[in-house]
Order: sequence, then C-alpha cells, then structure tokens
Amino acid sequence: MRRKFLPAAAAVLTAVLAAFGLVSAGLAQSGSSAPPAAGVSAGPCIERGRTLEAQRRWGEALAHYEDGLRQFPADGALRQRFDVARLHFDVCRRYGDRSFRQGLARTPPPEGVDLYGEVLLKIHTHYVEAPKWNRLVEYGTRALEVALEEAAFLEANRLTASEASRGAFLEELHRTLDPRPIQTRAEACDAVSAAAALARQRLGLPPAAVMMEYACGAVSFLDHYSTYLTPDQLNEVYSQIEGNFVGLGVVLKAQEGKLVILRVIPNSPAKRAGIRDGDRILAVDGKSTSALSTDQAANLLQGEAGIAAELVVAAPGGTPRQVRVERERVEVPSVEGARIEDRASGIAYLKLVCFQKTTLRDLDSALWSLHRAGMKALVIDLRENPGGLLDAAVDAADLFLQRGVIVYTRGRNAHENVTHSAHEAGTWRVPLVLIVDQDSASAAEIFAGALHDHRRATLVGRRTYGKGSVQGIFPLAAAGAGVRLTTAKFYSPSGQPYSGVGVEPDIQVHQVARPTGSAPAGSSPSPPSADFDPMLAAALQAAQQRVVQR
Repeated sequence: MRRKFLPAAAAVLTAVLAAFGLVSAGLAQSGSSAPPAAGVSAGPCIERGRTLEAQRRWGEALAHYEDGLRQFPADGALRQRFDVARLHFDVCRRYGDRSFRQGLARTPPPEGVDLYGEVLLKIHTHYVEAPKWNRLVEYGTRALEVALEEAAFLEANRLTASEASRGAFLEELHRTLDPRPIQTRAEACDAVSAAAALARQRLGLPPAAVMMEYACGAVSFLDHYSTYLTPDQLNEVYSQIEGNFVGLGVVLKAQEGKLVILRVIPNSPAKRAGIRDGDRILAVDGKSTSALSTDQAANLLQGEAGIAAELVVAAPGGTPRQVRVERERVEVPSVEGARIEDRASGIAYLKLVCFQKTTLRDLDSALWSLHRAGMKALVIDLRENPGGLLDAAVDAADLFLQRGVIVYTRGRNAHENVTHSAHEAGTWRVPLVLIVDQDSASAAEIFAGALHDHRRATLVGRRTYGKGSVQGIFPLAAAGAGVRLTTAKFYSPSGQPYSGVGVEPDIQVHQVARPTGSAPAGSSPSPPSADFDPMLAAALQAAQQRVVQR
C-alpha cells in the first residue's frame, strides 16, 4: 500500500515522533533564511558541531548542522559534516530500535541480498531522479565505515576485531570496489554481495548486517528527506498519518544534552499528569537521562499501551518532580486553540498543527463552531506546522478557494504529474490571515502558498521553510520495514517552486520568541496572547483591516 506523505521539518527522524521521539528540523534549502553577513563564515558553526560529535551527541550535532546550513547553504565543509553526523545518527538510531535488531537477527544471507535488491528496485521505480548506481554503492560503503566506528553496531553484531583489523578490511574493500564498473542495478547488487562476503571472511560480520548498511546508505544518499524506516518507525509514520499513536503524548527536542518537551498534546496522558511545555525529562524509570545520549533516553519512553513510565521532570530553573504516566493510544488533533480572539471585531483564531487524515474533519468542525460564535474573520496559525499529507493540505485549501489550481506536482514518472484544483462547493468566504514562520513546511507551504497566490489570505510572519518535494512511503517485503523516497517536486499555483524558496509573507514580523513552560504548577500554559506575541498582534491587525475593507 502506498501513501503520499510530505514529511516535515523532522526529516532526520522520519517524521515528528510525537509519541516519544526527538524532533529535528529537516535541511533547509538555499533561500530559507537570510544570507550571512559579509565576512561571516561557517567556521564557528563547524567547530561547535565538532564538539558535539566528539561527545557523540549525534542527534544534536545533526540538528546543529541543519541550522547552520540554513545560514550557509553553499558551504561544502558544513554539508560534509552534516552527512557524517547523519550517518552516525542513523546507525545509532537503527541499532537502538528493537524491531530493527530483531528483524536483522532473523534475516539469513539470501534475504539480506533480497532486501538490498528490493531497496534498489524501489529507488529505480519511484525516485524522482534516475539513480546513479555507482554513487549509491559508494555511499553504502561510507555507511559501513561509519557503522564500524559505532559501539552499538559492534556489540549487536558481536564484532571483536581490532581497530587495526577493521581499518585493514576497509582498505581492502576500497581496493576491491573502487575500480569496479557499476552502471546498473544488477552490478550494484553484485558489488555489495562481494563486499558482504569480504566482510564475513575478514571480520566475521553477518552478511545481512553489511547489506543493511549498504541499503540504508543508498537511501540516505538520495536526499535529506529519503530514509530507511525500521518496522517500528514505519508503524509510527502510519500512526501519525492516521492521527493517533501509542505513547505518552509529548513531542521532544534534544537541547544541550537534555530532553526538552517541546509540546504536550491535548487530552494526552502526559497532559493529564501535569507535564507542561518546556519541561525537561531528567530520568526515566530510575535511569538518569544525563548519562544517556538523547536517542537512548528517548527510546526509554517507548512501550506498550497500559505500561506506565516513571519520570522525573523539571521546569527550567524549577524543582524536579516525579510523574507517573501510563502509555495509551493518543488521538492527535490537527486543530488546536479554536476561539474568538477579538469579540468586538469577530476575529477568530485557530492553530493548524499538522496535516493528517483527520484534518478536514477537524478543521470543518472548528469552522462551524467559530461561525456559530460570531466569526467575521479568521486567523490561522501555521507556525511550526511541519506538513503531512498532500491530500489533507489540498482539502484544507479547498475549503477557502472557489476555483483554480491549489498545487501541482511533477516527477520522473508520468503518474506523479498531477494538478490539484479547488471546487466551489462548501467554500468559506470569511476574510483570512495566515501566520507562518521558518518552520512552516511542506504541506503547510502548499496550503499557505495556494491561498496567497489566489489573494485569498494575507500572510504574516517569516518566510516559510522552503521544502518543495513529495515523499512516498513504500513497505518492503523483507524485514517488515519500509523506505521513504522523494517521488516528485511540487509547485505553487503561479508555477513557482517551493524548494529553497518557501512562501514570502505580506507582512514581515521577525520577533517570534514566546514564553513556554511558565504556567503555575498543575495548570496549563495559556494560549498565545497578542500581549507577548507580536506575530499574533500583527495578524489581528491585518484581520481587522480585512474586515473593514470587506
């Protein structure tokens, strides 16, 4: 079964792992932020990243380099460090995943070859560009080199060979593969089979483990949005598309070696337990998170429904407190905070959190509720919206457009060339203002771009992220896993690409800081207020003008 999915700013972790995972912004393309000032170099950014690498804080290093590439998109050294950090992060992520380790242990040599061949076939059939087979093999070799440096890989595969032996093997591997002509998929499979055989002879490595690194490396080489999905990650992606998952109900971010709760999902077990936005997780089930990598700490939060997690959390500068949270199936609303913000002018507000299967239903319900409450204009907050389903973005935009193109996609295969247009039935004609920022990405940009191009809405805030590609989720017959591959590029109604450009707001507002985690103990953080939210204040002013002009 194939599902269209536009992952977000969380491309490094397959998607926003709202149940328990880390959030990391995807790589911003050129144009997603202001160019660096004259004389400013990426040197300090690389130096800081190297420090994180030395501490093996790969998730934070990766996020750090991503932020750096927003400012220095053409810096080759910075991009190289990003690639290295991603390879290390990916292998640690995979081997920290129980479903991956179990699948690998059950994979005999013939199936390992089959898995690699199936991954290449998916790339050949669906990827947006024609694959370069020799480069895919080269990047697979780089992935194996990185894996041989990681304790998780060595321990899981019971590899006891010395560092010198591993180095000698890699030299022999390059002598074997580098001169080899690899121009077809079959030649790539033969080359990797030879690499697996050599690794078994010299190091005693299981062939399946070698084939897996080559498969994962090949997918990662394609672009920063394509990735291999372990069985659990594949299930998580599907759960997020459906709008529900089993977990605590928090979105986490790695920050300075700590697990920071970026957002608590409404009506979740974490919310009911009194956990708040901005809290730090200090311990999980008696294990201090300070002694663990952020990836390991996040993995401790995984579990089955009905099983509780014992947490120690603290607000910034606050006293640690113990919290018991039972995991359960969490329904993730795609619309939050719907209310009449300015009763005198009838200006309504809602936050569109993501685009998933329930978005059209959630949005339509919120709109009717606001209409009954006296809505005369609407502010839709798209800040930090990472995207989601293409169809959900199209359906949401169609609620506000009578006719015309919403978005069109173009790919290598003819069936990827699709034009999505609006239909007049059920159109809401209420004046619109959208708030966007640098983390409004993917499907959020489709929604904002369509309403902007058709002059249906005023955009307030900062230029959006600039992600302009469509991803497909493709299950693999082998190992119960899957791959996420870029299948097409998408374009605005006016024909402009989003990739590396984003959507420029009509009204620029650069101050975006908002207090988090500052609510009194036992209470929930207050919704955004124009008193301390200049973007919201500007949006309300723009909405008032649209009401007057109507």
